[in-house]
Amino acid sequence: MLFYEPLFLTVFPAVYALYLAVTNKIARKWVLLVASLLFYSWGEPLFVPVLLVSALIDYALTARLHHSGSERERRLLLTIGVAGNLAVLVFYKYTDFLIANFDAVLQPAFGWRIQLLGIALPIGVSFVVFEKITYLVDTYRGVSPPARRFADYCLFVLYFPKLLAGPILKYHEMAAQIAAPPSPRWRDARDGLVRFCMGLAKKQLIAEPMGGCADHIFGADPTTLSAPIAWLGLLAFTLQIFFDFAGYSDMAIGLSRMFGLSLRENFKAPYIAQSITEFWRRWHISLTTWIRDYLYVPLGGNRHGALRTYVNLWICFLLSGLWHGASWNFVLWGAWNGLFLTLDRIFLSRAMQRIGPVLATLTTFLLVMIGWSIFRSPSLSHLGPFFAALAGAYHQTAPITLAPEVPWAAAAGLIVSFTPGLPGYRHLQAAYYSLWSVRWLAQAAIIVLAVVGIARALAVPFKPFIYFRF
Repeated sequence: MLFYEPLFLTVFPAVYALYLAVTNKIARKWVLLVASLLFYSWGEPLFVPVLLVSALIDYALTARLHHSGSERERRLLLTIGVAGNLAVLVFYKYTDFLIANFDAVLQPAFGWRIQLLGIALPIGVSFVVFEKITYLVDTYRGVSPPARRFADYCLFVLYFPKLLAGPILKYHEMAAQIAAPPSPRWRDARDGLVRFCMGLAKKQLIAEPMGGCADHIFGADPTTLSAPIAWLGLLAFTLQIFFDFAGYSDMAIGLSRMFGLSLRENFKAPYIAQSITEFWRRWHISLTTWIRDYLYVPLGGNRHGALRTYVNLWICFLLSGLWHGASWNFVLWGAWNGLFLTLDRIFLSRAMQRIGPVLATLTTFLLVMIGWSIFRSPSLSHLGPFFAALAGAYHQTAPITLAPEVPWAAAAGLIVSFTPGLPGYRHLQAAYYSLWSVRWLAQAAIIVLAVVGIARALAVPFKPFIYFRF
């Protein structure tokens, strides 16, 4: 179920009214839990029992782990829990990928053919598994005690605003809010609605037109593309993936705020970054911090010399690429980011500082765009010709027809992406927070744009958020 579908927009007000009407905090928790179960069951009914059983196993393991006095037993319980969650992820997400690669090796040598299983990927499985591993590891580390009630842990796992595409949460960040959901204030309802509308407008008015343009160009034979058209397709996807994913995060944060719950921010104007390192501090922040806390630091981080640090960075981003999907394109994209994170530590970050903020931002944006071409290309065989098209190797022969909304969406996307990097942006922020007239005018404009976005959603076939695939 998409947040901007008529069904959700019809049902949500009733759920929200019930939540507001209930005064008991425990009852409010159950309203959220039942709503979350129904929300996920609508799209993934077969995966819900798997999710509940695995959550019950987590709950039992952490209860024992927390009270065990044996370090050996604690490590064993942690290993079982993490391995079990990874097994779920591998089965649903990587089984066919592994079979296809074994088949590619065995068929030429032995003539064997292994049939793919065709396992459907449950929406949001990667986000759910990472959160469940976080819960296990944090309990083992003593960062937080295990959930007091199974219902609390289930609500953490199934909480519907963030369930499908994050942000990735930590249980101890949500424990108090989940155990006793607060009563929303008027300000929560207003600001949450505005944030939700902002995300909806980003998705429908920028990401969707840009997505249609990107699909059209990336779907064409790259040898039939001129350089301007190839770059247009790449820019379109660069804007699509940001406004699609950031739009979902805004909607999730906004819905939670309406309930009186607070979620962590997931984006911070990533395209104004002046290095790849800074980009990853601004992009998908919850994933970046997860990788840092649960992979990079346990591997040794930067505590064992420069060479070990570089190896750790590469391992983290190769696995980050693979996390995004069962494809060698994603692994290569992870390697691309790992390369420039390493170069930043060696010399590139200092070089970027010397060339000034404008050139550093544009250079970083270009590197990010090239990385997105690896991410978006349908296969490795598509990459070489597409890079050649970007370099102007071919003449335009494929007919490319752009929707009238594409130039406007591209202009809006670029303005929104780069305005936070302008010198006067802080004054705009100060005016928004200090002048009620500016704030109300901006909020009214956002709500109007959201209404236009809903109208577009009704007129154009629904497209899921990009990160539902991950």
